[in-house]
Amino acid sequence: MTTHGPDGFRIYTLDAGIAGDGRHDLAAAVSEHRCTASAVYTRSRFAGPSVTLSRTVAEPQGVVVASRNANVATGPAGAADAAELQQLAGRGAGAPGPLLVASTGVIGRRYPIEVMRQRLSAPWPEPGSWQDFATAIMTTDTRPKLAFGRVGEASIVGVAKGVGMIEPDMATMLAFFFTDAQLPAAELDAVFRAVVGVSFNALSIDTDTSTSDTAAIFANGLAGPVPGPEFRTALTEVALQLVEQIARDGEGASKLLKVTVGEARDDAQAKRVAKSIVNSPLIKTMVHGADPNWGRVVMAIGKCSDELDIDPGQVRVRLCDRPVYPALPDEAELAELRELMSADTVSIAVDLQIGDGTFTAYGCDLTAGYVHLNSAYTT
Repeated sequence: MTTHGPDGFRIYTLDAGIAGDGRHDLAAAVSEHRCTASAVYTRSRFAGPSVTLSRTVAEPQGVVVASRNANVATGPAGAADAAELQQLAGRGAGAPGPLLVASTGVIGRRYPIEVMRQRLSAPWPEPGSWQDFATAIMTTDTRPKLAFGRVGEASIVGVAKGVGMIEPDMATMLAFFFTDAQLPAAELDAVFRAVVGVSFNALSIDTDTSTSDTAAIFANGLAGPVPGPEFRTALTEVALQLVEQIARDGEGASKLLKVTVGEARDDAQAKRVAKSIVNSPLIKTMVHGADPNWGRVVMAIGKCSDELDIDPGQVRVRLCDRPVYPALPDEAELAELRELMSADTVSIAVDLQIGDGTFTAYGCDLTAGYVHLNSAYTT
């Protein structure tokens, strides 16, 4: 897989004084030429000023990200701070048009806007790398999340952050894609929303939806036109790489969990059942302990009580590709399953035998580390 990013974008990172610890806590990526874009945002009723401001930007030419301060539930002053950040970053980065604004971090605290104003008004550093961008937007992430792809002569780079407060109602906490492919705005929007549906909207760490979720794509067209179906395939591959990176880096996580539900009435039903399984604390702890307690899987399926066409007698369940229901495993098979479930990736597959719907959900195990981290997050 190529690691060459698209042409025509500049990346900046700097210490804007947001966190006050000397680490780069602000990142911006801007197109050097006019570009088309698409974005989706959280449906949270407590969406932050960054989200509400970005929703009004018709033709964004890049994004600025403030890390470790969500600037959420901060009232009119917080909204004014977000607007000022947009203006300061646009000037500092030399953007050819308005920027989206994204924020991530603690809720209920305003930006230290006086410090940020001073630092962002000074000359900006020389452009950096995509790795720099991915690192600067981290909060409790333990590693940057970055993926590359290619379609024809065009390149795609995806950058994301997020390890907790992830049960998306559109995307993950923050995810941005940049490409030099050329697509009409309407086609880019349709492709992006379809990709989000099978990638970030298939991801869950802890069932909690962020107030700051933002996912966007920027296409400057420098590499020329590409076929929409091929672009969708390449973008999906990049997005799923990021999804797996996020799930593996879930707060306290030690394992990636993949749940595929097939032969459902339709894809929507498959998604509901897969999310019921991937979000179950009992299944997440089962995965952590490498305990092949498949009864928890049928429990999670059974919770979907409105799905009246699910017939327990027709359901088939596999753990790590081994049948466990209705063909009950013996002790030797359970011992083999314990070994398989000790790996860093655990799969659960369910066939409902109703129709041809399918969906794969991504998550992680639940460990004492998650409780420890989040019980002391702000202190």
